[in-house]
Amino acid sequence: MASKGWQHPYVNIFKHVKVEEWKKTAKEGDVSTYTDKTLKCPVFRISGPLPANSFIHIPKKSNQSLGLTGRFFYLLFRPTPGKYFVVHLDVATEEGQVVRISFSNMFKVFKSTPTWLQFPFLCGAAKDSVYDNTSKSARHGLVGSAPSSVRWTCLMLDLQYMLSVYANRCHSHLKSIRLCANMSVKNMFTSDLLLNPGVSFHEAKLMGMSSSQGTGPIPREMSFPVPKGSSWHDFYDHIRFPSEGTKLPFDSIQKYIPQQEDISGITQQRLVEDDPPIVTLSKAVQDRVSLIKQVTTPEQLPQERRPIVANIPELGVVTAQQNNCIHHSDDEQESLSSMSQQLTCTPPCEDDGAGVHVYVHHHKSIEDKPAEKNVEEPGSYPSSKSLKRQKLLPDPILRLKGIIGFGGGTSKCALWTKAGDAVVYPCHAIIVSMKINTNEQRFFIGHSDKVSALAFNGTTTLLASAQTGNHSMVRVWDYHKGTCLALFTGHIHSLFCLSLSSSGSILCGVGKDRHNKTMVLVWNTSGLFKGGDVTVLAKAHTDVDIHTMKIAFFDDTRIVSCGRDNIRLWRVRNGTLRSCPVNLGEYHSMDFSDVAFEEGLSPDLYVDDRTLFASSRSGHIFEIDYSRVVIKNVRRLLPAQQQHADRREKLTFNTGPGISINCISISSSFCATGSEDGFLRLWPLDFSSVFLEAEHEGPVSVVSVSFDSMQVLSATSTGNLGFLDVGSQGYNTLMRSHTDTVLSFSVDKTRRHLSTASSDGTICIWDMDSLHQLYDFASEDTPSSVAFHPSQQIFSCGFSSGIIRIFDISSAKLLAELRQLRGEVVGLAFSPDGEFMYSADSQGSLLLHNSSEDNYNVIRVLGNAVARGSEHAPDAITVSSDSRCLAFVGPSQYIVTICDARSLNELLRVDVSILDLQSTQLDSALKVCFAPASTEHLLVATSANKIIWVSTKTGRLIREVSNVHKLHCSCLAVSEDSRFLLTAGNNTLKVWDYSMQLHVNSQMFIGHSQTIRQVRFLPEQSGVVTVGDAIFLWDFLGNPADLVTGTFSQLRGSLLSPPKDDSHTKVVQLCDWMPRQTAPLPNSSPPQLLSKAIDQVTQGALGSSVKTVSSPNPNPGSSCEPRAPVSFLKVTDLLDISPLKSNPVDSVGFKQKNPVRPDCYRHFIPHFKTSSFDQVQVTAAPTQAHEEGLKLKAVIGYNGNGRGNMVWSPDQGLFAYTCGCVIVVEYLHSGSQKHLLGHREEISCLALTNDAKTMASAAGSANDTTNIICLWDIPTGTCCYTIPYHKGAVQSLSFSRDDRFLLSVGDFLDPDVALWSRKNMQLLWSERMSGPIHDSAFSPSAASQMACVGSQGLYFCWIHTQGSDVDLKVQRVDTPADVGKVELTSLSYHMDNFLFTGTNRGHVCAWDTNQQQCLMTWEADSGEIGALLCKGNRLLTGSNSRWLRLWEVEAVQCMRPKENVSKIDDSLTTVLMEHEIMLDGTIVSAAFDNTMDMGIVGTTAGTLWYINWWDNSSIRLVSGHKTEVNDVVFSSDESHFATCSEDGSVRVWSTISYELVVQFQVLTQACACVCWSPCSNKDDARVAAGYSDGTLRIFSLASTEMEMKLQPHHTSVSSIQYSSTGHVILSAGNNGLVAVSSPVNGATLRVFSDHKRATVTTIQCVNEECKNFGVEGNEMWLAAGSDRRVSVWAADWLKEKCDLLDWLTFPAPPHSVDDSLPPSLAAFCPSDHSLVIYTGYAAEKELSFYSLVKKQIIKKIALPHWATCMSLSSKSQLIAIGSRECVLKLIKINSGRFQDFLQHSDSLQTCCFSPSGAALFSVAFNEILLWEVNGL
Repeated sequence: MASKGWQHPYVNIFKHVKVEEWKKTAKEGDVSTYTDKTLKCPVFRISGPLPANSFIHIPKKSNQSLGLTGRFFYLLFRPTPGKYFVVHLDVATEEGQVVRISFSNMFKVFKSTPTWLQFPFLCGAAKDSVYDNTSKSARHGLVGSAPSSVRWTCLMLDLQYMLSVYANRCHSHLKSIRLCANMSVKNMFTSDLLLNPGVSFHEAKLMGMSSSQGTGPIPREMSFPVPKGSSWHDFYDHIRFPSEGTKLPFDSIQKYIPQQEDISGITQQRLVEDDPPIVTLSKAVQDRVSLIKQVTTPEQLPQERRPIVANIPELGVVTAQQNNCIHHSDDEQESLSSMSQQLTCTPPCEDDGAGVHVYVHHHKSIEDKPAEKNVEEPGSYPSSKSLKRQKLLPDPILRLKGIIGFGGGTSKCALWTKAGDAVVYPCHAIIVSMKINTNEQRFFIGHSDKVSALAFNGTTTLLASAQTGNHSMVRVWDYHKGTCLALFTGHIHSLFCLSLSSSGSILCGVGKDRHNKTMVLVWNTSGLFKGGDVTVLAKAHTDVDIHTMKIAFFDDTRIVSCGRDNIRLWRVRNGTLRSCPVNLGEYHSMDFSDVAFEEGLSPDLYVDDRTLFASSRSGHIFEIDYSRVVIKNVRRLLPAQQQHADRREKLTFNTGPGISINCISISSSFCATGSEDGFLRLWPLDFSSVFLEAEHEGPVSVVSVSFDSMQVLSATSTGNLGFLDVGSQGYNTLMRSHTDTVLSFSVDKTRRHLSTASSDGTICIWDMDSLHQLYDFASEDTPSSVAFHPSQQIFSCGFSSGIIRIFDISSAKLLAELRQLRGEVVGLAFSPDGEFMYSADSQGSLLLHNSSEDNYNVIRVLGNAVARGSEHAPDAITVSSDSRCLAFVGPSQYIVTICDARSLNELLRVDVSILDLQSTQLDSALKVCFAPASTEHLLVATSANKIIWVSTKTGRLIREVSNVHKLHCSCLAVSEDSRFLLTAGNNTLKVWDYSMQLHVNSQMFIGHSQTIRQVRFLPEQSGVVTVGDAIFLWDFLGNPADLVTGTFSQLRGSLLSPPKDDSHTKVVQLCDWMPRQTAPLPNSSPPQLLSKAIDQVTQGALGSSVKTVSSPNPNPGSSCEPRAPVSFLKVTDLLDISPLKSNPVDSVGFKQKNPVRPDCYRHFIPHFKTSSFDQVQVTAAPTQAHEEGLKLKAVIGYNGNGRGNMVWSPDQGLFAYTCGCVIVVEYLHSGSQKHLLGHREEISCLALTNDAKTMASAAGSANDTTNIICLWDIPTGTCCYTIPYHKGAVQSLSFSRDDRFLLSVGDFLDPDVALWSRKNMQLLWSERMSGPIHDSAFSPSAASQMACVGSQGLYFCWIHTQGSDVDLKVQRVDTPADVGKVELTSLSYHMDNFLFTGTNRGHVCAWDTNQQQCLMTWEADSGEIGALLCKGNRLLTGSNSRWLRLWEVEAVQCMRPKENVSKIDDSLTTVLMEHEIMLDGTIVSAAFDNTMDMGIVGTTAGTLWYINWWDNSSIRLVSGHKTEVNDVVFSSDESHFATCSEDGSVRVWSTISYELVVQFQVLTQACACVCWSPCSNKDDARVAAGYSDGTLRIFSLASTEMEMKLQPHHTSVSSIQYSSTGHVILSAGNNGLVAVSSPVNGATLRVFSDHKRATVTTIQCVNEECKNFGVEGNEMWLAAGSDRRVSVWAADWLKEKCDLLDWLTFPAPPHSVDDSLPPSLAAFCPSDHSLVIYTGYAAEKELSFYSLVKKQIIKKIALPHWATCMSLSSKSQLIAIGSRECVLKLIKINSGRFQDFLQHSDSLQTCCFSPSGAALFSVAFNEILLWEVNGL
């Protein structure tokens, strides 16, 4: 758009796009034209029930742009009365971003994101109407539907202002407009003029308004007609934003209140009157004021002091040498913001008699100097002469001591100094220089945004730095002096790379220009030391990708760059920058990551003899001939397969075999590489092998070899910085840091430890003296608040889920886990005496805990006490220093409440919203803080940028300070002596004089680049800590009160010096939620890469082992000990990571909000799974059917969790249903089963063709993976087609009447409707619906007609085919009004063009498909109807009330209007219920014959019922468990098997027919284990079961009754087993106690406590004479505990003997989460009872064979996965192993041969061979599969 003149003075948008032709615009829904009576002209009406479905969009296509550059946008419209409307404006910014501005009367509050601003719109009303009168006095609640008297409105939006203030962007042009229902629109236009619609052209001329002044009247073609002699404002509304009318508690677009003002400019100040204006208070405000009259009525107001503007300081560069920080006092701050601004104040008005004093200021500026007003007492003020000398001292009062953090803007910058004694790195907006021996830090402060690049010259005397952002600033520093030599910009943004020549005379940078194109700039910096300026030598734009660019150390004019697909050589000549590419040949598609020059050669060496090295992401190292610009040599670096065989599953970003290299550094003797797999490797220059390496916990982002080649600096993208000492082979960590915002911190006052919680999910504990990390935690749940106990080494942490965990660091224990809160923990505090702990969440709850007890019991809970939301975190609550009072913001944001800290009884409430009666905006409280030395003072920071002092006894307003920061105060703290106040806001920190009696009351300090989240004084005021982007530690130089009076505290002495104890070097083995005190050291490896021997060395009692490999050393006596103190690198053990905790979506900063599940049970929701089958690799699979070691014989149960997952064909006599991921096809005549295997997920629904030869199935998933639709050929049982399409679960499948089409519907997460051709399964048509679809069906009478029901109503669809093209016409119809607000959940066609739909409230609606209208409705059920089936004149309904009903619906046909019939006879429109029956669960599937006399129905209880309406009977066809199956076991004769479940049921089944024989049900208890008695007689057969309440129950099959109930345990029973002779029952509880009970009298004979405190997972008994083992007994039994210990016992129960035979302990590495550990499993070998086979959590995944005779492990079999269940065959030396990866593995013991079977959809819980070994059961959740064992 070359010229903008055509847009002046305005652009008529409708005329510009010719809206009436609809060629350049788009319309959707109900958009019409009518003539408005008020305007007397045609206007557009947009209407519809949903605003998103009816709209006008300009321009028509999304890739087009209006390009309207006008600053002001004008809309002439009228909202439809009683309705809602939405308007979207897409505005382009100069930064190339598009920001959507939306306003609507549906929005309740203002919301903003970087790309979307949402403003509430307050509709105006006719003057003096009820709504108008209400809106004048009301302060909130005006947002809502338009009033009935809403008027035509001229709306003006200042787009430039909105983008600048709310999005921090520069306005470019208006891209597109969408006007959504419901409204009437006349026109729209844009202009750079501020136009007044209420002023005519004649009046404007008299007032002198002209376009040259930026003002004028509205154009005539846009004006509203006004009757002669009338006022425009009497008929219309003028709304403009920003508005100067009454403000609500949020930013809103509202009716403009006309005032006497100069409208010549939008920012003109209000005219000053001679007399102070009279302020009138409304009745509502007067009533509120009267309630707190004694709070706000001062005795005497002090005289206002005229502020004095101090001299303007000369602007210069403040460097690290000058107090290591930049600070400003108030006078300097005022001078910077407004050079010559003075404040004038008017005297106070006279008392109005009501005790309220109102001040009116004639002039008010946003940049006003903080104004302090003392309300309590006037005080005596010094003379002006002495006042000038009084300011806050010392100056500066803070000195930056240390920063904990690395990176922020980039993690690719870390530099060595020439001497090698310090490293330089960025930490957000600050550059840090750290001494590697002492950790002393020096700071370079001056950047206003995050530092993105650093570069040294050859002598490291010059340091260049650049910052990111839209205005990339470059600074050049004198490194040794710490001064800034130059500051400049190059009209470039997003500067990411800098390189400074060796001489320091040339600086090169790479960034983006304003068009987002890559730009290279070269500056001349040769004159900096002489005081000269920096000039641009050359610049160039390029289309090639550049990752890095470096200037050659031997020639300042030669530059090299690399990036994706290119390596280029650059040269500066005659002011131009030219480049030529390196001929890459076959390597042209490589992604090059870094370049380096050959070192160690003479500087005078000719350039042609030099070599350039380049690295790539694929692991290649290129040697490039500099003269011929070609590749000289290529090497590919491969990882050592043998060395890291135990870590082959380590996650990397590169799936190829090569090492993905991120960075490279060359010295004279070796090359250092940093790679994506976390390794720093040192190579000889021929790259023959690795001679040293160190492993980090994240990808290595930068490596740098020191100048003496003795040390290698490395940094990772996870925020760690350290160096490898080549000589000692020791690694030293210099800095560890959080990778995201630090949300909260707490200080251990006695140990100088600092705990921090970050949004990166980690909690760290730091040593405040060494800045080293002592402990760290990792959590999927984001921590939000932390608090140290005041005296003990205990701290608590609150999380976003509402959980609070309390840790004892000294004993490495998790003391308590509190789950009472439901929202994010926004406040957490201990009372100073340590007796109580307080917690608050974002839902408003406040809890009082007893912290003197280990379990932290809750004493009292207050609901809706704290203001809702998380904006008050982490300091939502504060406790007074005497432990007596507790204060918080709540119950609303305008109220501050003070409670008794011991009982939470309310003491006082203060309403801060009306303390300032002058303001037209409601003030709300943000933060509260007690003054430690004066507990009668409570400080409150408010949204009006004020801090007020309130008396905690009377609620009296003591003092207030306004204009504290440019924006509101984000946090505040008071010193212990109450002499100083800390505030933070707008990324700055201020220190104030608490009494506010000085002329200059504060000093300001900068350094943070983000919002400061929390500030706090250290004990005894020794320092200050601030957190936000990083952790800043400041020295506080102000003298405490005790030092002023001559006293000194011993505590302060201890705080000023580091503690003498070595607590920071103690190593504690931590488990579960305990932190790691140190991270493991990196590896050091020998010269050979492919063959390495790794020794595991335990560092003290370190929780995780440290792997160290020593290389051949000519000096054996050399020490490998790293310098102290040492902090270690963390090794991530992938074996301990739960699959559920590695969600890649969680690593993304911004998450898309998940759709809300509709109020409809019909939606398929997969049950919660603990499996991780996505990582499964089937290592051995049979190739021939006869080679299968297992053959699936039967499937027990039906998946009641599915929806529509059962089909039946009465003619063919078959029906199919699902169980897990298996489809079972049964033939009712023969009873045989066929199994269709192919899905890996739980199957959600089925569909059957009319000829019953083809079936479609779909699998559902809870994640965002693409789900599979399979098409099966039923006669052959083969899968013909596999279609991956829908994201999320598939909700419905249906075939057309002629079987030509298949319709698939996604669930509410992805409501796509897809139409497929059954012939070739090609996608014919698809559409994403606006809302969830619940059900779909084809018409039985017309193959081209179908319908869908969902949240948005009923969709009628017609298929139009023309050749191979298919199109669908969709007509949506709303639900009938007489059934209320419901959702249509199910549907079924009638043969005669009728359609029935069910609702979630139990209604049935009958529709005419020809007219698309509802004929009648009736209430068929009290619950939701999820199953609807119509055949003939009978209709079947099934609901979640468990009722199945059959209706006679012949009368519905009489409802259709006929010709010449004007009235319908209502007497003929009655439907009759013929039958009803109640089943055992919610009906989820149904299939009936054509007469509806008999059919099959499925329920959520896992039952398939055969229904016969003739005799009103129901028979169970298939039964299954609804909940998780915990155990399955065969009877001794294999005629029956028993199962038990979480629902408390024990079921006995027939092995022959697989039918349920008997069920024993125990309510409210879960059954955990079951076993059979060893008796072979059927009449004596009994089943014993263990329950969660610690009881055992014995059931008799002969009597089908419970014979006995025993209570040997007080905790849940985990295992149960009859002795081999049946004389006793052995059972174990979760507490590890094993009880021996008598099945005859129920007595507990003996209790073994050897496994106490460890859950016993396995008990097994065998017949064995024990003489061979030297003990008496005829039976052996074993017990395996979760502590990896197995006890083996010899017993003779008749002689009451039982002796310990052996005690086995299997070692294992430490773990972090107990819940993710596999169980410990043990069993006797059936062929040799002297062998015990064990598997469990250990150093390796394996089976161990332990000989009781030899007392040692004699054999091991490696396993690919952890075992979750195990069973041994008694005949064929086979072992069945189940795993979390859904794999059932069959292993041959003697040969190790195995096969994998993946027919389960979840992790296996149990497996069990039959006594004969011919059959095998496997169980996953409620899926029970019976296998026929063929052997291996």
